Order: sequence, then C-alpha cells, then structure tokens
Amino acid sequence: MADEIVNRVKKSRTKLLDLEEVYPGGERVVFDIAPFLWEGMALKEKEFREAVDEVNEEDYAGKFVAVHCSADAIVPTWAFMLVAAKLGQTAKLLVYGDLEDLEKAVFEQLISTIDFEQYEGERVIIKGCSKKPVPVNAYVTLAEKLSRCAKHIMYGEPCSTVPVFKRRR
Repeated sequence: MADEIVNRVKKSRTKLLDLEEVYPGGERVVFDIAPFLWEGMALKEKEFREAVDEVNEEDYAGKFVAVHCSADAIVPTWAFMLVAAKLGQTAKLLVYGDLEDLEKAVFEQLISTIDFEQYEGERVIIKGCSKKPVPVNAYVTLAEKLSRCAKHIMYGEPCSTVPVFKRRR
C-alpha cells in the first residue's frame, strides 16, 4: 500500500504572506503633462489651466493614476498639483511619477493596511514567484516590518524557501 501524501507545509505553524492574494485590482493610467506644453517645451499658465479644466475627471474615476511629464521640460510644481486637485477627487490613488512609481505607491498603501501583530513570534513565508507585478520595494518593506515581530522570515514558495531573517534568542 502506498503511504498517504502529507502536506507538511499546511501542517506547520508557518504563516504564508502572499501579496498576490491581496493585489489591488484596477486600471493603472498615466496623465502626461507633455501634450499641454506650448511648443513642447514650456507651460503657459492660462492655457494650461483651461486645458486641465477641460479634462473629464470621470475618465480617471476609480483608477490608479500617475501624473508626470514625458517631455524634457521644466514644469512648475503647481502644474502637477493642479492636475492632482482635479483628478484626485475621483481617482482611487494619484501619485507623481511613472507607472513604476505608481505601482510602488499602490503596494505601500496596501502594506500599510496589514496588521503585523498577527505575525508576532511566528514563522512567516513571504511568497515569491508572483504572477502579478509586485515591485521589489514591497518585499523590502515587508521584510523590514516583519523583522520587528516575526520569529523567522523566509522568501519563496513553501516547498523551497530562502531564509531571510531569524530572531536571536
């Protein structure tokens, strides 16, 4: 008779933290100021304000928005603030930067909602090999936060982990 296969990972007291399970869905978009520049290199305040007023903020409703300027131009800070004030009323999250900066901010926001007390004194595996685009800074932030409370931190898949942290006695 064949022996029954036992899932030792499930039986262990190790907790799995999988960012993919809590990955915030929603469209990620960029609002580029470059098309609003005069001759592609300068910003005229009156025309810019009028153009931003024409933007339909509902087009950005419920979306994650990155505001930046793809042109090599000097854009005053207030211009980004003007766009943020307009779109921030309906966007799910709005940040300054590109899509990579946006994704970092999305995960910073997500990680700030995790109750790390549940990992106090525990062995934790931070699951890797995600099918979703989890930025490296999210894993760094998790390791930093968990190192304050967890007994052990490992990274990878439950069947093959890399030790990251072990609390000294």
